[in-house]
Amino acid sequence: MSTFERVAELPVQIDSYAFEGLSFQPSPEFERLTTVIQLFSDGLAGNGEDITYEALDAIALQDAGPVHDLSGPRTIAEFCELMDSLDLFPSPPEREVSRLYRRWAFESAALDLALKQADTTLAGHLGMRLEPLTFVASMGLKGPDGKSHISALQAKLDVYPELKFKLDPALDWDDELVARLAGTGAVNTLDLKGRYKGTVVDIETDPMLYGRLVEAFPDAWLEDPDINDETRGILAPHMDRVTWDEPIHSVADIEALDHKPAVINIKPSRMGGLRSTFDAYDFCAREGIAAYGGGQWELGVGREQIQYLAALFHPDGPNDTAPRGYNAKVPEPGLPTSPMDTPEIGFGIPH
Repeated sequence: MSTFERVAELPVQIDSYAFEGLSFQPSPEFERLTTVIQLFSDGLAGNGEDITYEALDAIALQDAGPVHDLSGPRTIAEFCELMDSLDLFPSPPEREVSRLYRRWAFESAALDLALKQADTTLAGHLGMRLEPLTFVASMGLKGPDGKSHISALQAKLDVYPELKFKLDPALDWDDELVARLAGTGAVNTLDLKGRYKGTVVDIETDPMLYGRLVEAFPDAWLEDPDINDETRGILAPHMDRVTWDEPIHSVADIEALDHKPAVINIKPSRMGGLRSTFDAYDFCAREGIAAYGGGQWELGVGREQIQYLAALFHPDGPNDTAPRGYNAKVPEPGLPTSPMDTPEIGFGIPH
């Protein structure tokens, strides 16, 4: 049986549901809003987190409230079928990909509730164990002046000298900054964001920057490069380090890649549901493709859930699933360090 088939058979009973809005303002210019989906039955609650980025989409959901009848399904398979038939957006989303994010939130909440009702955990149900979780901290280096500085990274290294990073390169990364970053030995992954178009994280493709990066960081993963006529020759000798995130929403997307990656980023929220997520894990295991997980600015249970899944299915990957405390400009002492023991929270008991 596939992993999805094994969870699809779980019984579930949903009596009601509700939403809880979360917010965090990391800077004066940006406030992050997410929505916790809470499914209830007989004193138990299953939780998932909708990480839809557009604030208006989050507010519209919370204002509309629980307008759907979710009490019909008796198994996880039936709940997923119901999700196929419902429009979870009170008004059309600003971006279609948000439909995947919200579906994951509802389905992950249903799985959490079903496991609690069965008095077990996902690891227990699958006969697997949570392994110590390797993680990296994700960040950009832009300061208040709009320029990139190594001080942003160094402030975290001063507290956690063994911390590794997934960095977002910028066009102002000159030779001096690149050399200083390489000298730290702390750069694990470079998120080139070459596949993003029309978003706030877009970065113009600079072949000279690509050339500088692949040479200065010979062991770093190269995530989401823009492969075009100007960069193809630069990247060709390093394709074994190229990995993908933004274009991956299904097994079909992995199969459609021009080259078979050594490792790939499987974000459950980006996959958009239990079946697509678990099918991707199964596919990568069959094909000998390593996996790692990534976050999308989760503020609540969503973070613990992606840590749980990473510890279960790909604990040794370059998981961009650091505890939220690492998002601080200067993280407090005492945070879990990599590899960390993953708490038994996220899917199923304890409750």
